[in-house]
Amino acid sequence: MDIFPDFGAVGAATQLRSIIGALMTYVLIFAVLMLIVSAVTWALASVNGHVQTATRARIGVWIALGSSALAGFGVAWVNYLLRLGASL
Repeated sequence: MDIFPDFGAVGAATQLRSIIGALMTYVLIFAVLMLIVSAVTWALASVNGHVQTATRARIGVWIALGSSALAGFGVAWVNYLLRLGASL
């Protein structure tokens, strides 16, 4: 059996792929910017003794890392499923 999704059946599939690629790029860019800002804020707040600000900045660092990991995991998961579907 050769089962593979028919992307040609979807109207404007190439435009959809480019839009999704652009959105993934924006997600990764904003995640990196959020990581930098949160890490700097965490460091400065920790040095100056602002515990609540340091805690919120640390949460921001973890959220930025999680969002970038989820974005990368989503791409890997879709590629895995497409390879699995092609092998069925």
